[in-house]
Amino acid sequence: MLDDDFVRGMPKVELHLHIEGTLEPEAMKALAQRGGVTLPWADTEALRKAYDFVDLQSFLDVYYCGAGVLRTARDFHDLAWAYLERAAADNVRHAELFFDPQTHTDRGIPLDVVVEGLTSALAAARARHGMTGALIPNFLRHLSPDAAMATYQDCRRFGDAFVGFGLDSSERDRPPSLFADVFARARADGYRTVAHAGEEGPAAYIGEALDLLGVSRIDHGVRCFEDPAVVQRLVEQRVPLTVCPLSNVRLRVFDTIGDHNLGEMLAVGLCATINSDDPAYFGGYINDNFLACTRALGLGRDELRQLGNNAITGSFADDTRKAELRRELDAWFVAP
Repeated sequence: MLDDDFVRGMPKVELHLHIEGTLEPEAMKALAQRGGVTLPWADTEALRKAYDFVDLQSFLDVYYCGAGVLRTARDFHDLAWAYLERAAADNVRHAELFFDPQTHTDRGIPLDVVVEGLTSALAAARARHGMTGALIPNFLRHLSPDAAMATYQDCRRFGDAFVGFGLDSSERDRPPSLFADVFARARADGYRTVAHAGEEGPAAYIGEALDLLGVSRIDHGVRCFEDPAVVQRLVEQRVPLTVCPLSNVRLRVFDTIGDHNLGEMLAVGLCATINSDDPAYFGGYINDNFLACTRALGLGRDELRQLGNNAITGSFADDTRKAELRRELDAWFVAP
């Protein structure tokens, strides 16, 4: 088994991280107090008990309530900065952060406030840690396609502040096809696209995301094995899958990490990566995910190096930055 310190020290790229999902209970309470927001939990202990989710929707109910403490650019900066400091300690060298504009604009927070806070934190992380990053707004699929289009129109004025657009929230009865028009518009304007598919939803949703949304990568995708044709397509087209193992267990997609199919993904040639999803809620940042998978699935140096290379390949960093990231990764694996 690999030494834990080797796993912790490996340079990493994180591609599936919801910044609102990094809000630790203590930070939620502090921001609520700072902003005069009343939470439905009496104390931090009660709040932590609310994290005993039974499915994705029960998690989202707590998640959206927690997001209500984010009011000012300072709040969003502090949220992102806390994650980026933690990620730097986990040796994340490049991170692409999801955020949900509608979660904030629908409660009266201007998008300018959100973007100002998040971009200032990314700039600070680059200055202090040499960590690069990008922002990817996600459309909430439990809301209407028209609402997604209105959100996209609001986002367009920020130009290259965003590297792409995504689709998240509960998959249940919300196929990717509903959002084909807004994704077509984003692609026509030169943005990359990604989408959550094949976590709650069936393997068919993965095909829809590829065919109808034109995505560059699939977020989750763990149910791809339900359809061998989907697996073959993902392998042949080298479509990156941003897998979130601890999240999958917490949301009952798999009973235990030992049951997870990440090892099988790598064995058949899928371009799988390891990410942390909503780490404050699911109890595991990126190193926690890497360590859990290494221990439970018996991953070795070859698998870890492949995971690292897959994440670099799947990132939206430019070619120069990707070359820098590969040199860092290669140096780690050839060091004595």
